[in-house]
Amino acid sequence: MKLLLRLGRDAIRYKTLYIVAIISTLTLTIINLTVPKLLSSIIALVENGKTDHWSTKLLTLTLSLIILYLLRILFRYLSNFLAHKAAWHLVEDIRVRIYSRIQSFSMSFFHDKQTGDLMSRVVNDTSTFELLYAHIIPEMITNIVTVVGVMVILLFINVKLALLTCIPVPFVLFSGWIFSTKIRPNFMKSQKALAGLNSKLQDNFSGIHEIQAFGKESYEEEQISNQAGAYTKAILHALNLSAAFHPGVEFLSSTGSVIVIGVGGLLAFSGNLSISDIVAFLLYLALFYTPISGLARTLEDIQQAYAGAERVMMILDTPNDIIDVPGAQELTDVRGSITFDSVDFSYDKQVPILKNINFTCQPGQMIALVGPTGVGKTTLTQLISRFYEPTNGHILIDGKDLNTVTLQSLRANIAPVLQDTFLFNGTIAENIGYADPNAELEEIIAASKAARIHDNIMDMIDGYDTRVGERGMRLSGGQKQRIAIARAILRKAPIIILDEATASVDVETEREIQRAIADLAGTRTIVAIAHRLSTIQNADLILVLEDGCIVQSGTHEELLRQEGLYKRLNQAQTKH
Repeated sequence: MKLLLRLGRDAIRYKTLYIVAIISTLTLTIINLTVPKLLSSIIALVENGKTDHWSTKLLTLTLSLIILYLLRILFRYLSNFLAHKAAWHLVEDIRVRIYSRIQSFSMSFFHDKQTGDLMSRVVNDTSTFELLYAHIIPEMITNIVTVVGVMVILLFINVKLALLTCIPVPFVLFSGWIFSTKIRPNFMKSQKALAGLNSKLQDNFSGIHEIQAFGKESYEEEQISNQAGAYTKAILHALNLSAAFHPGVEFLSSTGSVIVIGVGGLLAFSGNLSISDIVAFLLYLALFYTPISGLARTLEDIQQAYAGAERVMMILDTPNDIIDVPGAQELTDVRGSITFDSVDFSYDKQVPILKNINFTCQPGQMIALVGPTGVGKTTLTQLISRFYEPTNGHILIDGKDLNTVTLQSLRANIAPVLQDTFLFNGTIAENIGYADPNAELEEIIAASKAARIHDNIMDMIDGYDTRVGERGMRLSGGQKQRIAIARAILRKAPIIILDEATASVDVETEREIQRAIADLAGTRTIVAIAHRLSTIQNADLILVLEDGCIVQSGTHEELLRQEGLYKRLNQAQTKH
């Protein structure tokens, strides 16, 4: 019920469709309750033989029956289509809502999540809401009204026989309750198994190059076979319980008809019940036991819908650890100064990644972070964009604590160029223009020239309309990185973060990227991570990190005059 109430708040916007669908459903139910009565009346008319106006009454009843059948077509259409229309619009809303929720989470949320599992929650699990609102709820309304209506009519025809036909009902309900307690865990297990299969498929398609390069096709096929087998086993176990249960329910339901035939026959012989009433009983019993015998399927659908809804609600109920505090201000007119004040950070609150980080970068300066792999350089830059929160200390931009400004305004003033450059499966122009959807082609070209990639683009057959492929697979590493720099330049943000901008390029491309960075120097605040010290020799301040601490700081010349890690790194690189 709590789940229904929560979903009801989302469904209320489609109340008109639901109201019309419910009215159509109730009208359809009334028609279904009326039809057996008309058929019984026709049989009674035939049973009593020809009387006055016999043919007129028969014609009237027949025409009424035809009209009811035509109306049943109309109201069944309205009931089904409008319920489905509202339900699928609701699914659409929830899919967008859960996607929006997922993309708002901090990076820590994604550490133990698989892309395929998240996709399954957005696409597969949300589809169960359609099952709930277009099938389960309308059927429950119809079934309740039908059962109550039929029971009233049967009691009106013959009280004793009506009560006798109810004997199987408690057994059907009790067996349905017993069965339902076994369904939910199995459908939940099958949903998780399906998400696991999706996750494995997503991983394999993303890593298809590595799979083929290492000759792991057979191994991965076996892994997919195991995942698919786990899902098949889980779903078949649930369906096996269902297949065993349905015949038992049908047997219990059919005993009601046996009671009507047996007891009703005795009452007919004694003259206490007419043939037309027995026929009416049988027709109404079909209506009476259909929803009861379908209880197992309804319970099965409910458990399946609940299993999917639970997985969706787990996402929607997951707290976001990085949000705007009440009263957060817009970060405007940013000059670009960055201050770290006694900042500590750890991912799991146990192992420290950064310890007592203190430095200040003035507007327009270039600050470089160097040090061995895994000392926290990338983590430090991600703290600037507030993808993570410091464990202790404060980070300030232009003297404003990041916790006091809105996330959107903060990130609008930062343009990142990441080591693992991500390009969308579109054209080069679209990828560069992603930083500013309103940018004209001339602005995109200007940014490309500044990033020293324009000439490469023009050498391509389709120029700026060249499609880059998934994750930019049609481009070289250097081309992707310079396109990412162009994208950052186009954003016109006062702060640029360069995370290993020359990590996977040749010497000539490195020089081009260095020139692009040099052109930006003085106009933007640049925070650059580099393993190649040649790319950051002109930095205004170089911070040397080791074991999560700043062990040295200064310019390139100053650090070379000191004995320490920076000098050793420089000597190791110059030897090569």
